[in-house]
Amino acid sequence: MAPTRRSQRKADGSSQGSPDATAGSKRKADTTTASAPKRGKNATAKGQKTLEETMPDENQQNESKDEDMKEGEDVLEQVETGTKDLGPEDNMNTEEEKPAKETGNEEQAPQEEATAANGHSSKMDDTGKIEPKDAKDKKDAAGGTAEGVSKSSSDDAVEKDSKREESTPSSILEKGLIYFFFRGRVNVEDPSNVNDLARSCIVLRPLPHGAKLGDGPIGDGGNNRMLALPKKVLPVSPKDRFMVFVDKANASMEDIKTLLSSSDYATQTAGTRHTPAATPIGEGVYAITTTGRESHLAYILTTPDLGEVQKEVGLRERGSFVTSVKNPSYEGPANTNLPQGPGYPQEILDEFRSLRWMPLQPKLLDYENTQTLLIGSGADDLSKATAQQSSSNDADKPEKDTPLEEMEKLEAEDEARVEHLKGDDSVFMDLGLNAKDYPKMQTTW
Repeated sequence: MAPTRRSQRKADGSSQGSPDATAGSKRKADTTTASAPKRGKNATAKGQKTLEETMPDENQQNESKDEDMKEGEDVLEQVETGTKDLGPEDNMNTEEEKPAKETGNEEQAPQEEATAANGHSSKMDDTGKIEPKDAKDKKDAAGGTAEGVSKSSSDDAVEKDSKREESTPSSILEKGLIYFFFRGRVNVEDPSNVNDLARSCIVLRPLPHGAKLGDGPIGDGGNNRMLALPKKVLPVSPKDRFMVFVDKANASMEDIKTLLSSSDYATQTAGTRHTPAATPIGEGVYAITTTGRESHLAYILTTPDLGEVQKEVGLRERGSFVTSVKNPSYEGPANTNLPQGPGYPQEILDEFRSLRWMPLQPKLLDYENTQTLLIGSGADDLSKATAQQSSSNDADKPEKDTPLEEMEKLEAEDEARVEHLKGDDSVFMDLGLNAKDYPKMQTTW
């Protein structure tokens, strides 16, 4: 079991983890354990392309890299110079370009129909925070009606705390647990280096705004999200600007299990190809924050201690990305376009106005095929992502924590929870996965 930084600090007699923590115990993916049930091409609806088919291959990704990076550079430059908000109104290219006309945009469906199509069932405020749609949902989200601390169920570590609700800063739009995975290339069960990887993925599990963590695994709230990264690694510097998209929104643990499992599919030229199961490489806490002009996806890793795998993939003990969401009315680089758009209701499309990009709001991640640009931070800290807004009303409220203080509280609670769940096994227990069907948490090649 790869140790958490909490256990490492206890061994060192220190109360604070070192940024140069020793790598976790070395292991390779367990290739002797039983494979997950294989899904043939019949598991995919007729006429619907699979994730593997819709993603560009490695050569296509290289061809589109310059175009993708150019687009990201324009976004970041306008933010850093302060000329305008994230999401430039001016053209990304030198020639004037109008929004691409999409089928069905002339007559928008009612919001209720768009909501049903995306599985989204909650109302959202202007900040993007999710609010329960009625009294019953409020009771479910709080885990009961009692004041103070309450648990959503006996087997759920999530506890609703009224004091925590009061102390959580408004600049945290969403918080929760985050899981990092990579998937080996087709027919490569045991990757030996980054070149053997096909792509990475991230699972987000949002928590109530005022939640804290107790003991045990996290229950299935049906609000999980799977983010797919066509690149092999995460962006680590401001020069790295990678597009990701929501592969599955409002997902159950069964949905996540299916997406992370191995599968077989048939090809006309190469016969049956095998896609290996995804390998976990990290678990921690995250927050989607706003600093006024920008939005950020920040995280603190709980387990494992950083090994060569984590470092080469781009994971840090503390990391963040500048985030912005693409307006689906504008076409992007040829090899980043998806067969289908996110299907936003008209009220969300109106928020984009004529902007090509706008800062990430959590509600946008509740629509499949939402495309988000991640820009690396270039620093192993959260200072930029958790900066207190000068215009925030929280400054006049002494009971409010800073965004960093709230993230550190949540991470400390998660460390204690993970230790009780036997470290690495917490990933499988949280996501309802059978550890025998997936590679173990990997820290070395």
